[in-house]
Amino acid sequence: MKSEKRGIRRITVFSILIAVFLLFTIHCSLFTAAYALDVKRQVLKNGLTLLVVERHNVPVVRVSVGINAGNLHEPVDKAGLAGLVAGLLTEGTAKRTSRQISEEMDFVGGSVGASGGGDYASANLSVLKKDLDLGFELLSDILLNPSFPEKEIMKKKERIKGGLKSQEDDPGYISSREFKKAVFGDHPYGRLLTGTAETIDSITREDIVDFHSRYYVPENSVMTVVGDITNEEVEQLIQKHLSGWQTGKPSTASPQVVNMAKERKTITIDKDLTQANIVLGHTGVSRDNPDYYAVSVMNYVLGGGGFSSRLMQNIRDDKGLVYDISSYFAADKFGGSFQVALQTKNESANTAIEEVLKEINRIRSSPVTEDELADAKSFLTGSFPMKIETGARIAGFLVAVEYYGLGNDYIDKYPSYINSVTREDILRVANKYLDPQNYVLIVVADQKKAALKSEYK
Repeated sequence: MKSEKRGIRRITVFSILIAVFLLFTIHCSLFTAAYALDVKRQVLKNGLTLLVVERHNVPVVRVSVGINAGNLHEPVDKAGLAGLVAGLLTEGTAKRTSRQISEEMDFVGGSVGASGGGDYASANLSVLKKDLDLGFELLSDILLNPSFPEKEIMKKKERIKGGLKSQEDDPGYISSREFKKAVFGDHPYGRLLTGTAETIDSITREDIVDFHSRYYVPENSVMTVVGDITNEEVEQLIQKHLSGWQTGKPSTASPQVVNMAKERKTITIDKDLTQANIVLGHTGVSRDNPDYYAVSVMNYVLGGGGFSSRLMQNIRDDKGLVYDISSYFAADKFGGSFQVALQTKNESANTAIEEVLKEINRIRSSPVTEDELADAKSFLTGSFPMKIETGARIAGFLVAVEYYGLGNDYIDKYPSYINSVTREDILRVANKYLDPQNYVLIVVADQKKAALKSEYK
């Protein structure tokens, strides 16, 4: 009897292993297939760029519309205007109230929404194939016919201001806000996407209507459609619901490229905290910079690779100074930033900062190891398919690819971009884009206990 039970257990374990292996194989094959998206691209007569990906395995269609109407185009004294316009698209149209929009979508189990962004705004639709006509009708309605009711404008403003006020007690929010202001100065990237209470109050309905009419035009937009639909069906839906989207005259002026002077700047904010919130960094790279991929691999080794990164291994594992620490390059259209963010006891702030700078100097002074390079490449190429594993992700991803001009073959070429990076490339970009002398240092802490050294002030 015992031998029979052992035999059953062995069979069971073997079956489980076989099942796991099969699932892993299927998973990998799906990821491999994800690289080979058949994207049909065309520019319509009204200037709208249309990208369609047919995926007939699930009866759902995802639509994402990217509009070059982010906060890059708003006046400095009207900061938050772009986000306010996007947030109000679903709050009422010439035909529907906000409640009617919500109820019509909820009734068919779909969703429609919009949001503002630093570089561009987005409107999104998710709906079953059978309800696609309704979905396109609602999407076109919020894009072309928002009514911007005064009552909804006031409600949205109050919610934004309430959110800003509630975050004033969050040291992470404060350090991030001050870092952006210090690194980018007067450039739009240095402002909060939400604006401030003062700039929000200064925005009028006339400002909102004017911004929408100027920037929400087809030649300023990219639409991606992904799911159980053909290219011909998309064209028919656009002809039916978006034929009234006429060309306009969007502003052709582009915000200046980020080019801040190199200098060391320290900002200290005194708070009754047990942990110091620290951000250290400076300007970075734009998304179209040819060095972006080498920078990505380098940053993975430095602090972007979680528990395998040098910052984590040194400052958390070896010295026990932090629970979490990471580095990050934020790459946007006209520039970007590099930052290291961490939290540590007030009393260990100086030591933590010192170790961060040591690691920055170390990656600039000698090549990374072959194992570090291989691990970084493996992660970056292996995790890439997760960015495009669902219809919604594909739709959003393709908008970004088009906006940043990464090329129609970007998805196919991404692995080769990463795999071609060498140890010498990493050393070169580390010296070019990391600066351990000229940086912005933000320390939100109990300043008396932190007692920052003069060299960091």
